[in-house]
Amino acid sequence: MRSIWLIFGCLLLVLLGLRFWLPRRAAKPAAGSAPTAPAVVLVAQHLASPRPAPTGQRDSIVRFALRQVGTPYTWAGTSPLTGFDCSGFITYVFGRFGVPTPHATALLIGAGQAVPRAQAQPGDIVVFNGTAEGSTTPGHAGIVISALGETPLRFVHASSARRESGVKISQVENSGYERRFMQVRRVLGASPAGPAATTPRIAAASSRPELARPPAPVTSLPAASPKVKVDLAATLPARVAPVPVRLRPHARATAKATATRKRPTPARHAAAQKLVSSKKTTAKKQPTGQKALKAAAQTKPAHHSAKPKTR
Repeated sequence: MRSIWLIFGCLLLVLLGLRFWLPRRAAKPAAGSAPTAPAVVLVAQHLASPRPAPTGQRDSIVRFALRQVGTPYTWAGTSPLTGFDCSGFITYVFGRFGVPTPHATALLIGAGQAVPRAQAQPGDIVVFNGTAEGSTTPGHAGIVISALGETPLRFVHASSARRESGVKISQVENSGYERRFMQVRRVLGASPAGPAATTPRIAAASSRPELARPPAPVTSLPAASPKVKVDLAATLPARVAPVPVRLRPHARATAKATATRKRPTPARHAAAQKLVSSKKTTAKKQPTGQKALKAAAQTKPAHHSAKPKTR
């Protein structure tokens, strides 16, 4: 019986030891392990660094861009059927591979990440300023086709030059483009800018128990006030009054009314009849024909009928 109690006591001590010893061991950090806060910083730094694009994608973009050589230049054009401008050519080529780029040269200077000119690779975008003397704003752009470290730096672009306009291949060194060179922008493999790009992976790193943070309390939206409810049946009228419409009278009715308004009064009618009868009487009294001629001959002056005196 005593041995049974001894075994029971030993088991109880072992259980108590495990109960207090295991949590302390789990709370102690492992030797040589990095602190938790720098882990999140390392994740953010990894996301901020540019990810190298596959070589096959760069070569595919360059080959597709070279197929467009000879396409005519068209202002604001984005299709090989109608023509390209410099930014429309870049938008068309990169859009074929699902890489969005702005259709404006002034916005291409902010696309992707800036890289040194010596580190330009096929598929990068080279930006130049305008053709005006002393211009400092972006005015032209093209797609780099030279390999890493290759000189001269060649690029394919849609040019508006008078001699050779359209999609063609040019070089930066020993040309007018060297004076106008601004930057090389890398849109392939560049991590998107802004805090939204680093949020998902940082959140995934924070899902570890030692990096987890208590969630912020979420406040519930206030309930809708009963006063806001509107009774549509009460606001809408049961019957809509007809709108009075003035119809246009018929043409015959209009002519009849006009004739009625112009009908002379009895006084005006009597005056008109009297005037007509007086005109007829005057016409009858005046001689006509031979009688008129005789009357005119009788009324000639005396000196016409007297005979001239002889001397």
